[in-house]
Amino acid sequence: MSSANLTAPQFTDETAAREHLEALRWPNGVFCAHCGSFDGITKMQGKSHRPGLWNCNACRKPFSVTIGTVYERSHIPLHKWLLATHLMASSKKGISAHQLHRLLGITYKSAWFMAHRIREAMDDNNTAPMGGNGGTVEADETYIGTKTAHTKGQGTGHKHAVVTLVERNGRARSFKVDKVTARDIVPIVRANVDKDAKLMTDEARHYWQVGTEFAEHGRVAHKRGEYGRGDVHTNTVEGFYSIFKRGMKGVYQHCSERHL
Repeated sequence: MSSANLTAPQFTDETAAREHLEALRWPNGVFCAHCGSFDGITKMQGKSHRPGLWNCNACRKPFSVTIGTVYERSHIPLHKWLLATHLMASSKKGISAHQLHRLLGITYKSAWFMAHRIREAMDDNNTAPMGGNGGTVEADETYIGTKTAHTKGQGTGHKHAVVTLVERNGRARSFKVDKVTARDIVPIVRANVDKDAKLMTDEARHYWQVGTEFAEHGRVAHKRGEYGRGDVHTNTVEGFYSIFKRGMKGVYQHCSERHL
């Protein structure tokens, strides 16, 4: 987690939090959050107006710095929102709603609501196929959850299957699947990987046929002790799973299928 001062004014004082967000959002001057106009913006003052309220003479609508953000229309103090955002963004392994509830002194329901809003804000909404212009995409699957007392060997027990696509030096997408089979995995690969991409996987059979649909398909034979041949490897997606699983084990006691 970042060593930033958690007692900084923007994390403890409402006025400082608002001014901090205004400086970040409006570095070149205040503009209307509704119509984007820079002209005719006036600060609304007086006891009848809450602090931080502005009025736009162009569209004649009032606005504040939180309009159009995840902090909009929330009764939770802005300084607690900023602290929650900092904690979630700077924690490599993640942070649970229970931790936010304790650290911020708010109800668990409010902490859960905040965490989901902040995670949605972290989504870059880039739905374009991965690996365009000859990029490289690694694909692999794993199981998330805990084994039952009757699970033996490589049995999956109550574990949930997850397939992940990782763009080298780029994006990552994970999907829960019912089974680790070509029927479940192939449609995901086809829908999310650009045809010009280089696909890197292990030797699992469910990638054999779909691999021929891309510019290149590199396979690593893990069962023969091979973990890479130059540019052909799945180290990136395996590293993704390593961080993800440490976060799951270190932060959450249990993750239901519904919230995976």
